[in-house]
Amino acid sequence: MPKIVDHAKRRDEIAHVACQVVANHGFEQATVARIARAAGYTTGMVAHYYESKQEIILAALRLMLLRIEQRLTRERETDEANLLEVLSETLAVDSQRFTECAFWMAFWGQVSADKKLKRLNAWVHREYMRLFTRCFAEYWPEWAGWPPSVRDQVLRSVVIFMNGLTASAVTSPRDWPAAMQVDQLRLQLELLRHWAGTKRTRVADARSSRGAPPGLTR
Repeated sequence: MPKIVDHAKRRDEIAHVACQVVANHGFEQATVARIARAAGYTTGMVAHYYESKQEIILAALRLMLLRIEQRLTRERETDEANLLEVLSETLAVDSQRFTECAFWMAFWGQVSADKKLKRLNAWVHREYMRLFTRCFAEYWPEWAGWPPSVRDQVLRSVVIFMNGLTASAVTSPRDWPAAMQVDQLRLQLELLRHWAGTKRTRVADARSSRGAPPGLTR
């Protein structure tokens, strides 16, 4: 009886291995042949599932985004989960997440010189913004009451900060242990939350002043 092959699972296995190969050897050295050897397949077998290296990289990106989304949105064991705990899921705090972050760095290093990769990166950025927006809306009750411009600034600041933090953790892992990464993210969230609350108050005061009778403006 012929062996039943789970082709979807095999495609995911190749994409997962590609992530590890890119993280360990860099984007340029992550050839289809090297990915195939690491996965335990022939180059022809990999070519059966993916037409090009870029197609493999795209599959790896999608697989990692799916895993990140699952970690960010999974059911927590307690009701005490907070935004810091949730966003920390994307930091390089263990071997699997370190590999993911190293993959992102290798990918970003190629983006500026490749139009196709630029489009992929734009898609990845939109997905990150979508996921983080969902997290802020769920864990910060005041989020919905902030002006759209304030929410946008907070969101972009967090994404930029976490990109820089993960890049530092990948390039200098001894200087950025997991606890320090989480502490820095905690500080950033506290500062942004305070800033956003102050900004909202100022916007409300300005609107109140414009609508107040003469002599009552501040």
